[in-house]
Amino acid sequence: MISEWQPWRHIGPEPRRRGIVLIADHASNFVPDDIVLGIEPALMNDHIAIDIGVEGVAERMARRHGVPAHVACVSRLVCDLNRDEDDPRVVPASSDGHTIPGNIGADLERRLDRFHRPYHHALADWLDHADPGLVISLHSFTPALKSAPASRPWEVGILYNTDDRAARHGIRLFGEAGLTVGDNEPYSGRDLNATMNRHAEAHGRAYLGIEVRQDQIDTEAGQARWAALIADVAGRVALMLEAA
Repeated sequence: MISEWQPWRHIGPEPRRRGIVLIADHASNFVPDDIVLGIEPALMNDHIAIDIGVEGVAERMARRHGVPAHVACVSRLVCDLNRDEDDPRVVPASSDGHTIPGNIGADLERRLDRFHRPYHHALADWLDHADPGLVISLHSFTPALKSAPASRPWEVGILYNTDDRAARHGIRLFGEAGLTVGDNEPYSGRDLNATMNRHAEAHGRAYLGIEVRQDQIDTEAGQARWAALIADVAGRVALMLEAA
C-alpha cells in the first residue's frame, strides 16, 4: 500500500530524549505536477529552489551518525517552510532576480493548507515527542547572489535570534576546526529565523542554526565530510549545554 504523499519525511533512528535532532526546511526541489511555476527547468537545481547539498548531509547525519532528521519534501519556490504564514515571501513571486510567474496570484491559503501547516504541525508533534537537548537547523547558502554579487567568504555561518546559547559554542568550535565562520552571516537570524523562532526559541529549546556554503557540500565527498564535522560539533555543543 502506497502512503499518501506528505511535505516532510523522517530519516534515521527514533529521537532519543534530550538527544540531538536535525531539521532541513529547504532540502527538496520537488514541485507537484499540478503546480506550474513557469520558470526555466534548470533553475530547479539552483539555490533559489533548493538548499544545495543539504539533503545529502542530512541523510548522512541520520544514517551514519544517528541524528534523527525532519526533512522537507517540497521546494521553497512552492512554499517556503522557513517563513511565517503572514510573510509575503512564503509563496515567493520572485527570488534572486528571477520572477516566478506561477506564484503571482496563487491561492495562498491552499498552499499553506497543503504544505506549510502540515509540515509544521508534524514538526511540532515530533519535537514534543523527542524533547531534544539540541536542535540543528541545517541550510546552505550560495557563494554569491546573482542580484548582489559580493563574495561571501564564510565556509559556514551560525544563525540565531535571541537565544545564542548553542551558537556561541558552535562559532568557537567551527573556528577551531580552521574554518571562516559567520556570526549571523551571510544573513542574520534576527531577520530570518522562522522555524527556529517557532519550534525552538518559543519552547526554550537550544538550537544550532547552521548555514554551509554550497561549494563545500555540492559533492558526495563534501557532504560526508560536513556530516561528520557537524555531528562532532553538535555532540560537543550538546555536552557543554548539559554541563552548564
